[in-house]
Amino acid sequence: MKKLLLSALAFTAFTYSAFAQAGKTQNLFDGKTTKGWHGYLRTDAGPWSVVDGALQLDPKAPNQTDLVTDGEYENYELTLDWKIAEGGNSGVIFGVHEDSTLKATYASGIEMQVLDNVKAPDNKKANHLAGSLYDMKAAPATAAKPAGQWNSVKLRKDNGHLTFWLNGTEVVNVQMGSPEWQELLNNSKFKTWKDFAKYPKGRIALQEHGAVVAFKNIKIKQL
Repeated sequence: MKKLLLSALAFTAFTYSAFAQAGKTQNLFDGKTTKGWHGYLRTDAGPWSVVDGALQLDPKAPNQTDLVTDGEYENYELTLDWKIAEGGNSGVIFGVHEDSTLKATYASGIEMQVLDNVKAPDNKKANHLAGSLYDMKAAPATAAKPAGQWNSVKLRKDNGHLTFWLNGTEVVNVQMGSPEWQELLNNSKFKTWKDFAKYPKGRIALQEHGAVVAFKNIKIKQL
């Protein structure tokens, strides 16, 4: 009887802890170190370091790579701030399956675009502008702030329902697997990529794309 009681108490404590974790906002970045992050398919942070309280890419450093979370996440609300150099391009990529057979985070992950909408070469298509569901659904061009200024993101993923906000404006709202999603996918470059958007649970990545980019105030609330 005593063993049963102890087991019941242990199970109750475990379940309470699991439920308590859901809905609690956690810092993914401590503002001082790269703890909790690593370069994709690496053990260190590579060209990423902490500069003025933000995770920042040095595009001149050797061995360029995206930075990914140590943890994997499925249903959550992610908030962060980003700042991009003039002419720069980057992204927040999620649902990333880290596997040596997949050479880049975007082979499996879905991207919220980070861009200097004015001077970046990749500003020719509406669904490549900042805040967009990259190459699939466009965000309003007016939602982003200019290069060198901080932009605030809220990204919600709830059982495949994706909602993006940029600087307080809802810019994307779509359900994965819906007819709308399938049409967007069929009209994108990802239509033949067998691993794209296939993993409900995955890492979150900050993209290296040849320009100085910084991210701070990175927080997650699991749903």
